[in-house]
Amino acid sequence: MSVVFDHREPGTAEEHWQAAAPWSRASPLSFDVDRVVIVAAHPDDETLGAGGLIATAHAHGIPVSVLVLTDGEASHPDTPSLAEARRAETLAALAALGERITVRFAGLPDGGLREHRTEVRAAIADVVGEGPAARTLVAVPWWGDGHRDHRIAGEAALALRASGADVVGYPIWMWHWSSPDAVDGRAWRTLELQPDVVDAKRRAIAAHRSQLESAGGAPPIIHAGMRSHFERTHEVFVTAPRDDEPPVHTADWFEGFYRRHDDPWGFESRWYERRKRALLLATLTRPHYARAIELGCATGLLTAELVRRADRVTAVDVSEEALRRARARVDDPRVTFVRGELPDWWPDGEADLIVLSEIAYYWRPDELVRALTRIAATLSPDGELVACHWRPAIEGCALDGDDVHAAIVASGLFRRGSTHLEDEFVLEVFRPASASPPPGRVQGDVG
Repeated sequence: MSVVFDHREPGTAEEHWQAAAPWSRASPLSFDVDRVVIVAAHPDDETLGAGGLIATAHAHGIPVSVLVLTDGEASHPDTPSLAEARRAETLAALAALGERITVRFAGLPDGGLREHRTEVRAAIADVVGEGPAARTLVAVPWWGDGHRDHRIAGEAALALRASGADVVGYPIWMWHWSSPDAVDGRAWRTLELQPDVVDAKRRAIAAHRSQLESAGGAPPIIHAGMRSHFERTHEVFVTAPRDDEPPVHTADWFEGFYRRHDDPWGFESRWYERRKRALLLATLTRPHYARAIELGCATGLLTAELVRRADRVTAVDVSEEALRRARARVDDPRVTFVRGELPDWWPDGEADLIVLSEIAYYWRPDELVRALTRIAATLSPDGELVACHWRPAIEGCALDGDDVHAAIVASGLFRRGSTHLEDEFVLEVFRPASASPPPGRVQGDVG
């Protein structure tokens, strides 16, 4: 969403918002979670939009992690020490909201998140993946806030719904440029703040001095009118859009595609596909496996190579035509070909190798959640999941390859072993996560 606004202008007065109270019919924000992750595009986003959530979670004994993607150095570009100062302000603000709040600074360029989408996704996925995503509330700058960095951060987090995380957006600049008669509050959720939380949030906001005070003759970034939007006794969060659009790539679609194409996607003829298969096989860390499961085997080209590396192979696809060609290609009693609509159908038994190649972006986010849960239950304790996916967007797909791999990390079910990244595809090996989360690269610990 593109909006033109000037932070120096008065914006919509807080009394107009209070008089209309478009949040009055919103449902309360659910707090039935085990963890809270706050993502900020810039220092102070987390305090303004979700400071009350941070303090309330802390009061309930819920662990809070904060990820700040940029240092906000562009707010006053002629101040060389601003990035360091804004980090210090963030730590001081969070100390006012609670003790031992884990903080990580990604250090990405202020105003440049669009050019660093991959790093944004990876940073968010790493923080969310430090615990089970299915019981994690992730609050991010609202994707419709009108600020480009906020949109990129919000959209990156939305993809993590595929890991099972609950994602909500907190508006910042919307209160400035929008108006009560222009908003749709049906997707809003509210968090009522206790008096001590309201006081703590006001102290936290005051810690961001560089944004509240004039500098070099320039007006403050957050003037008194803007600040008043965040001194309410409640906070507003926007729920993620629903994923109930009818799927494009159904079983019938795949069946028809295979019947119409002798060499679907150029599996046999394109050097890109042949090279990618070779890289996938070279990425496997062992010479041999007891049992491999190939999810989405297509016409069996990779299956023919996997059977040389495993005692048994279970190869699954949704298309009978694809399986007919695969059986003709690989006539080996060690290979079992099965038709199944993944992830609703799932192969029985344990495997020490699971191949997830060029299939997961066809699933809806909720389907990917189920698939990852089933993969984790199927994979042996010493097993490997190798995932390989096309990175550019695919028409009709809610996810792309980067979304899929970010969701794998964010699920908390797996630990990344290796990564091979190219412009067109990402290839990674994962292992089951241990009982304790992997150590994080924490930049600051408040309290």
